[in-house]
Amino acid sequence: MTPIDTSAAPPLLELSGVRAGYGSIEVLHGVNLAVPAGSVVALLGPNGAGKTTTLGVACGLIEPTAGKVLMAGRDVTGVAPEELVRRGVVTIPEGRGIFPNLTVRENLQMVTYGGARLADVEATAYERFPRLGERRKQLAGTMSGGEQQMLAMARGLASNPALLFLDELSMGLAPLVVEELYGIVAQIARSGVSILVIEQFARTVLGVADYAAIMLNGLVRSVGRPADIEDELSAAYLGGQKP
Repeated sequence: MTPIDTSAAPPLLELSGVRAGYGSIEVLHGVNLAVPAGSVVALLGPNGAGKTTTLGVACGLIEPTAGKVLMAGRDVTGVAPEELVRRGVVTIPEGRGIFPNLTVRENLQMVTYGGARLADVEATAYERFPRLGERRKQLAGTMSGGEQQMLAMARGLASNPALLFLDELSMGLAPLVVEELYGIVAQIARSGVSILVIEQFARTVLGVADYAAIMLNGLVRSVGRPADIEDELSAAYLGGQKP
């Protein structure tokens, strides 16, 4: 099994010995995870494994009770989410988080309050997601689930993030749509963006990930290249069924 290579430079994101939870209930019991610069890391595991809590810690929504969160080697433990956004962190949450009663163009316009020009935001969004250009005057809530996910991604990418978090990108979408979206994720990664993908279903994300990590019961149990970890993923997480 090939561990994540962090020898060349500090990882863009590193969780070290992180413990966290909700009130008196501890969910994470000492999580160690790294996302090297320019790589895609898939964090996989069943419901209740601790994936979303890990993401909450990474993006500043949940303060750990122990351990550290480092970004490019700098300690950002406990830093507010809005400050992490200013440092180049973008999260595409589960459930997409768009404004359904606004048009596609109006959704993209929300990004401009940070200083970006709408023309630039639209040009980039429609080049990466041509279907959004065709639907720019359509209410976002009337589009398909896949198109809404594209809109959420376009909004997040408008700020040119250095580190992108994707939470359950495949949720509620048809397999062909998921495959198309992960093809776009691969393109984004090739542009130099580091990506942490949180997924329950592994099949498609393994095709674009540089590394995969298996999380069970609040701990990262195994990390390696997708080809190395697939058999263990099948045995430990999917009951022997190939992901």
